[in-house]
Amino acid sequence: MSILRLTGVHREVGTFVILDTITASVAVGDRIGLVGPNGAGKTTLLRIAAGRDEPDGGEVHSKRGLTLGLLAQESHFDDEFMAAPDLRAAVRQGASHLDRMAESLAAMERDHRVEEPVYAHLQHQFEILGGYTLDQRVDEALSGLGFTRDEWDKPPSALSGGEQTRAALARLVIADPDLLLLDEPTNHLDIAALEWIEEHLRRRRGSLIVASHDRAFLDATVTRIWELRDRRLTVFRGDYSAYHRQRLERDARAAKDAGSQADSIEREKELVQRYRSHRKFSKMHEHEARLERLQADRIEAPKGSRKLRLPGAALAGGGPARSGEVVVRIEDLVVGYLPGRGALTADGSPATEAKRVARAPFLAAQRGDRIGIVGPNGAGKTTLLRTIAGDLPPIDGRLSFGNAVQIGYLAQLRGAAIPGATVIDALLEAIPITPGEARGYLARFLFRGDDAFKEVRALSGGERSRLELALLGIMPSNLLLLDEPTNHLDIPAREAIEAFMTESPATLLVVSHDRRLLETICTKLWVVEGNLAAAFDGGYREWRAAVAGGWTVAEAAARPPAASGVGRRTAVGAGVGAEVAAGVAVGLGAAAAVSRPPTTRRTKRDKLSKDAYRRQKAIVDADLSRLGLRKSHLELAMADPTVASNFVELRRISSELVDVDQALAMAENAWLELEERAPSGGGGRGAPPPTSGGSR
Repeated sequence: MSILRLTGVHREVGTFVILDTITASVAVGDRIGLVGPNGAGKTTLLRIAAGRDEPDGGEVHSKRGLTLGLLAQESHFDDEFMAAPDLRAAVRQGASHLDRMAESLAAMERDHRVEEPVYAHLQHQFEILGGYTLDQRVDEALSGLGFTRDEWDKPPSALSGGEQTRAALARLVIADPDLLLLDEPTNHLDIAALEWIEEHLRRRRGSLIVASHDRAFLDATVTRIWELRDRRLTVFRGDYSAYHRQRLERDARAAKDAGSQADSIEREKELVQRYRSHRKFSKMHEHEARLERLQADRIEAPKGSRKLRLPGAALAGGGPARSGEVVVRIEDLVVGYLPGRGALTADGSPATEAKRVARAPFLAAQRGDRIGIVGPNGAGKTTLLRTIAGDLPPIDGRLSFGNAVQIGYLAQLRGAAIPGATVIDALLEAIPITPGEARGYLARFLFRGDDAFKEVRALSGGERSRLELALLGIMPSNLLLLDEPTNHLDIPAREAIEAFMTESPATLLVVSHDRRLLETICTKLWVVEGNLAAAFDGGYREWRAAVAGGWTVAEAAARPPAASGVGRRTAVGAGVGAEVAAGVAVGLGAAAAVSRPPTTRRTKRDKLSKDAYRRQKAIVDADLSRLGLRKSHLELAMADPTVASNFVELRRISSELVDVDQALAMAENAWLELEERAPSGGGGRGAPPPTSGGSR
């Protein structure tokens, strides 16, 4: 039975047609995903279906008494919602009809009318609609959508825009209308909240239309797809993955049929000309009639969708340099925010303490790793990435980079202006290339024709993201730090981003709630939760299965690093120790991080195989020999009278000698740890490493 029907719906703005003769219907229990590129008209269609806007043509029919709820992308909250005394009361307003029923039941009880049939009927309806479990459901919705109990007492006006949108979604969950319309509901949800709302939508009996670019969310929640394409609506059966297969097959058939028809048209034209030249007019008219029929029923080839084709290599410098084996290493790093000038505490005194957001006991990324940074909203994922990018100084601990690391950073909060008045100006300011090369490069990011001359300040969120990706992709970077790179992008652009990441040789650190991207790209995770960060050696699905089995960040952070060549000190063998000693460590207390003597605390580790031991021992021995030889050369240089009389040169050599001394001490410590893990009978525990100059 149809509860909503659209018939010949037409919508245009000026001379631009957005929706052209849209006809569709929603039945009881339908779960429909609305897909299409940005600007296709999905939001317009939802607003017309909800009765918020009137169509320019056609009709919208709904079942009598239909209850309907709409969650818009840019929510404008009603006065009642904003005036609620606290968040819990605002969400509970969604079930105001149950409160009215409860008041009626209470009034009938006071009047001793409980024996009347109307009381029994009303009580039955109240029970069916979940009146007796309302408070429990409100608490579940708030917790499931990521609100802590401390936040339940906040008034809605004190919440951020994203939090208000989540609260509006919780209110719709409690209202449980016959037809729920959701426009990009996953924009402000973390992974736990996504999984909760998916489970709720699967269990609810009412109908659903959801517009989303989140492919995993669509696969989990819908059974039909409405595709808006070229102002028309096409219906497909199944979830998003089924739709995607059907669409590819349909496009392939249409392209083949259009090609065959084009060949037939050309053949008929040739025959018409041939019979005309031979003056065989009856045959000519026969083929003219066939030609007219073919042209009247012309099959249009599917338009190639404007796909984002990201370059596999940057234009600048012919691609990035090869970084060291260990790209990033973190030890006991505390990330957060320093007090700003004029910052005050609650009692009005000057703020002096930093705000600590999260601590990472140990994290490391090797060359070529594709690591997803995941965790709840507000846990510190962006703060960690900004600290690695150099936007924020570390509060404490050690952050070091490998040799020849070149960072490219795409921030989530993109408030700073991009240089350049227009899109092409922004690119030309980033790199000296010709305007023709710039336009060809921008076309890969869907800035074609006049789009290249759009003003930067007038770009939409998706266009701004594409431009920043273009600027990032043009520079040679072998470590890409990406914070929510798929925000504001439609599905074709998201798929292109994934293809680019798959093909890129760069090491990737990606903060994202896009589960399809995490599943497709990331083979390792850094999980930030409960003010702690820990590594998980596996992809997204393995992590969620491990969490279901009891895996926690706290337990993982407490374990010593795995024996993988990137441990706390064995990483020196990969050449990182010298880089740390050379001053690569950054942030507050960076001098302490560089000058701090190497720790002698070691935990018992598993024995290595003979082959692994020989490989690691060769690396560490080479470092010891190289550093010992360099120390000898520096000590000889300091004894040179010409150096002793040159203050600048003496200072440079003295500084390098301090760095080499520390690197040598770290290498010696790595040698000792390696000997502890030597295989039985093959360790070769012999001469200790050198403790001063000279080779081993």
